[in-house]
Amino acid sequence: MAVREGLLALLDEGPRYGYQLKTEFEAATGGVWPLNVGQVYTTLDRLERDGLVEVRGGAEGAQSQKTYAITTDGVAALGAWWEAVPSDDPPPRDELMLKVLMAIERGDDHALKVVTNQRTVLLSLLQAKRRERRVMSDDSFASKLVTDALILRAEADLRWLDSCEEQLQTRLRAGGTTRPTRKADR
Repeated sequence: MAVREGLLALLDEGPRYGYQLKTEFEAATGGVWPLNVGQVYTTLDRLERDGLVEVRGGAEGAQSQKTYAITTDGVAALGAWWEAVPSDDPPPRDELMLKVLMAIERGDDHALKVVTNQRTVLLSLLQAKRRERRVMSDDSFASKLVTDALILRAEADLRWLDSCEEQLQTRLRAGGTTRPTRKADR
């Protein structure tokens, strides 16, 4: 969820002050997506510039007294976001994916070491998140959903690493790249 759409979703429930939006956003995301109050006001300024929110009250320069409300265009933009579905566009910049792809450029042997190291780290993370999920009791529903998402993402990343390893091993057996491709790595 983008901060912009998150703020619009909160404003769709009624006008809010900037700091109120910050705290409600953090509560809605289970506390795992902290916002800098400056980021909130910068985003609100852009939303106002784009005609998606309007400012009510507050003297110029007294942001804490301003109330923000969603406009008709803001409601339409939020509706479009609710209806949007992920497409087959290239994936967003994912650090794990980038790390493996760059490691392959240094040679398949290096890539296999990176894959093994990342798998070890991910398994530890997965175990910790599973333990955390088992002991959750009074945590917010949002926190539980976020923890579930992190568990599922780690499981998916582990499956992807398994696939990478299998393909790298197949390529090595077939006489594929085993040496660094960059001069500096030789």
